[in-house]
Amino acid sequence: MEQRIRIIVADDHMLFIDGLNLLMKEEPGFCIIDIANDGRELLDIIKKEVPDIILLDINMPKMNGIETAMRLRQSHPSVKIIMLSTYNDEHLIEKARQIGASGYLLKNSNKEELFQAIFLVSKGLVCFPYRPPKNENEFDLKDNFLKQFNITKREYEIIKLIKDNLTNQQIAGELNLSIYTVETHRKNIMHKLNLNTPAALIRFIIENNM
Repeated sequence: MEQRIRIIVADDHMLFIDGLNLLMKEEPGFCIIDIANDGRELLDIIKKEVPDIILLDINMPKMNGIETAMRLRQSHPSVKIIMLSTYNDEHLIEKARQIGASGYLLKNSNKEELFQAIFLVSKGLVCFPYRPPKNENEFDLKDNFLKQFNITKREYEIIKLIKDNLTNQQIAGELNLSIYTVETHRKNIMHKLNLNTPAALIRFIIENNM
């Protein structure tokens, strides 16, 4: 029998924690072993029991999630941390990356996104909201090419991540998609570009400076 993923939730809103508890009961592979209402309480709890993953709210009293995560990375570097926030803020997302968090999940995410984030992070992958290119004209520069091959913006995002040597699982984590959806997009891309192998796709991407 596969071992369950042990989770501690740190959040100062009990209604949110109660909701997570209900959701976790729908997934037999996950187990919430404890909860904390602030960063200091979490640091005390983890001295007694060490989880696989911590779902850590950024905004908490006494000690916020960022400071708590920094301390956890020093004391328990093997524990994976997924930051929780109501803000889709680029600065906060980048800060979470810098301090060593494995993921950043918005609190309005649906059940599938939550479960997928936990699963990906448990496998050693990362799961952060996708950030579009800072240069908003990038799609305009490629517009004729995209129209020529009927490539969608989502497919173009995946092409860029393939160019960065990300696996299907890693792409799924970056874009908050299922692996099946990523695989389907890859098949569609190869069909539209009339390519037969992954190597041919990589060569096409490089040759066309995508």
